Amino acid sequence: MSVRRIRASLVTFALAAAAALGVAGPAAANDSAAAGGYVALGDSYSSGVGAGDYLSDSGDCRRSTNAYPYLWQAANSLASFDFVACSGATTSSVASSQLGVLNGSTSLVSVTAGGNDVGFADVMQDCVLGSEAACISSVDNAVAQMNNSLPGSLDALYDGIRARAPQAQVVVLGYPRFYQLSGSCVAGLTEAERTAINNASDVLNDVIAKRSADAGFTFSSVVDEFTGHELCSGDAWLHSVTVPVYNSYHPKAAGQSGGYLPAFRSAV
Repeated sequence: MSVRRIRASLVTFALAAAAALGVAGPAAANDSAAAGGYVALGDSYSSGVGAGDYLSDSGDCRRSTNAYPYLWQAANSLASFDFVACSGATTSSVASSQLGVLNGSTSLVSVTAGGNDVGFADVMQDCVLGSEAACISSVDNAVAQMNNSLPGSLDALYDGIRARAPQAQVVVLGYPRFYQLSGSCVAGLTEAERTAINNASDVLNDVIAKRSADAGFTFSSVVDEFTGHELCSGDAWLHSVTVPVYNSYHPKAAGQSGGYLPAFRSAV
């Protein structure tokens, strides 16, 4: 079967996936972080989409008991825990709908945001359904947004977090690379498409790292943790196009416990 026929068979999955985007042992936490309140903000990579076991009261936000914020709070003594990360969140929706739980006693905040601002789900749809040229053009458009509009959006979000939680340690987590290049995949995207998507993830992480550093926050990459566990690795911690479709291109439970949790824990 040709690559394009394989892509065509994924149309239904990819269209729905575009609307969605988006165990390591416990270690002793920083005493000040453990003593105060912890607030988990962000998008689907923090809510735990793809990891299963969603909290019944979280609705379409799909907050998972396998997500790194839930795992971290379960292993530490906290004064309070507010898990408000939500699937589909952008920097502006995090700012408008999630920051209300922050206050002067909040001592620790985690956040992932930025992927939805640049339309990464739309990029994946274009790459699954379109030509190689269309895919790379879509990736290039997303990278332009990362360099042009995203920095200001991140600054606005980070300013809002700091204003509401002036004493908190804020940990900003990045996104994994999706693909192991020259890996085990024999169908699907071309190597050029996979390379472009990985490069865009690197740009996104670089922009987030720079803006978080300027805000005085701690950036923690997850790229090292996911190395060897990307798509086409043979041991992927990420879903490809799958059922249910909202899991597509999100970390599995192993990606939360083996990838995001250690990256977060190392920064606290």
